[in-house]
Amino acid sequence: MSGGVAAPVRVPEQARGEVPLVGGGPRAVRRHSVRGQVLDALRTALVAGELRPGEVYSAPALGERFGVSATPVREAMQRLAVEGAVEVVPNRGFRVVVRTARELAELAEVRALIEVPVMLRLARTVPAARWAALRPFAEATGAAAARGDRAHYAETDRAFHREVLALAGNEQLLVIADDLHRRSQWPLLSAPVPRHADLVADAAEHSALLDALVAQDLPVVESLVREHFTGADG
Repeated sequence: MSGGVAAPVRVPEQARGEVPLVGGGPRAVRRHSVRGQVLDALRTALVAGELRPGEVYSAPALGERFGVSATPVREAMQRLAVEGAVEVVPNRGFRVVVRTARELAELAEVRALIEVPVMLRLARTVPAARWAALRPFAEATGAAAARGDRAHYAETDRAFHREVLALAGNEQLLVIADDLHRRSQWPLLSAPVPRHADLVADAAEHSALLDALVAQDLPVVESLVREHFTGADG
């Protein structure tokens, strides 16, 4: 395995053990199944840049650090392969995919094609009181950004967008949009870590979007949604 791993990510007692990963403090893993716990930890490590693009990680080595067998790690990595985050390297393990700026731009374009029309329709039809109920989700992104916690910001950002799109009442839309959103959050190999100020500004766009949705200001809604997709972690 190449690409060493360092600072620990803590796993609950039922998973027995820790996985050292580069650059982060302890993070609790909350899912009940061991596979789910490992998958959550690996996704967090991807977003935080702790699993490095281009590096190969073996399931047995990661399993040893988690204190679990290689099987749940391999299953979690297979899921990440389906999502396009890693690729199988026969007899070695899994390589974190190296993405390009073009791929990121393409994801932003597809997200805009899907979400902008939905947001505009919701702006015309959803009562102001329903938007007010989403304020805590916007505030959660702001709190994560203020702490500079990129991994938690990614989680709260997806949660905010899911809650907004859920008002459309289309489950397939939620599945597709969330998958695209998650893919857009994986870091580029050569991209600098987003500045704290950029992350805070990105989070502030959630509250601004809610204000525009309440006001039914369609041009502002469209502009904010498009700009948000190309922001720090939007």
